[in-house]
Amino acid sequence: MGSTINFELALMGLAIHIFIWNKLPDWGTWFPKMIKLLPKPLQKLYEGWQCPYCFGFWVALALHWLTGIQTLPALSNLANSGIVGLPVAWFLDALATATLIYFGSHILGTLSWGAAKGYFATQEFKASFTNKEDKQNE
Repeated sequence: MGSTINFELALMGLAIHIFIWNKLPDWGTWFPKMIKLLPKPLQKLYEGWQCPYCFGFWVALALHWLTGIQTLPALSNLANSGIVGLPVAWFLDALATATLIYFGSHILGTLSWGAAKGYFATQEFKASFTNKEDKQNE
């Protein structure tokens, strides 16, 4: 049984999540307008799938089907376990991938929060010098 983990599906899923929920809404007004034009069940699905874990599970299933890549190749042995082996292997693999997507999303959020905090602290620090110079020139 192999002990490797493939991060390809998680990376692709995380990239898709960032693109759909973090980037597209900021690219003008067309995307939010498009979401509002969707039927209510699809709007609800869009809102619900903002959760990286929930989205990650379903995108992992879709990406596994499209690419044939598994996050946990060791689960491929389950496919030989009869009629339920393959669905169980896909389900467990999607859960593992969703966990990686969730973890990656939170790591990126934490890093961007720290970077933003540092940026604003730097701006405040620079502004304090400008304010001192303005007061001295008065």
